[in-house]
Amino acid sequence: MSTPTEPLETETALAARYRMDVDTGSGTPTWSWLPGINDFAPKVDQTQQKSTTYDDDGWTDQTVTELAWSVEVKLLHRCHPTTKAFNAAQEKLRLAAEQFAAGARVHVRWYDKEGRDEAYEGYALVQWERDGTATDDLDSVKVTLTGKGKRVPITNPLAEEG
Repeated sequence: MSTPTEPLETETALAARYRMDVDTGSGTPTWSWLPGINDFAPKVDQTQQKSTTYDDDGWTDQTVTELAWSVEVKLLHRCHPTTKAFNAAQEKLRLAAEQFAAGARVHVRWYDKEGRDEAYEGYALVQWERDGTATDDLDSVKVTLTGKGKRVPITNPLAEEG
């Protein structure tokens, strides 16, 4: 039996390593940086079905039959210091949360800010919920993006710059 070698990866990655962009264009994607993120939680849920047979000798067997992705983002609601207009990417999400059918769908991508391979894009439905509501709070928002179809791995846009 061999002894594993000590790993070289001794640094801990930071949670704030993600960036998200929202397609604010019509037609060809126009990616706009989503600013103000202070919590970012992507996830993939599995639907599992029992697939146990007599061949499993009494042990339960499961098979993954569906995947569903989502991203929960908490962000500070950003506005221009002079015009007071809200950020375009944030507004795209807010407005989509109040629409039906195709108007409720947004195109997003997210990736590691240090250029690592972890990068995805997809279409999602939006839930927009004010989070900071007390008199001493900042204007913060909880946004839940529920995947509409496949989440697609992409080349990290920041890896292309390097």
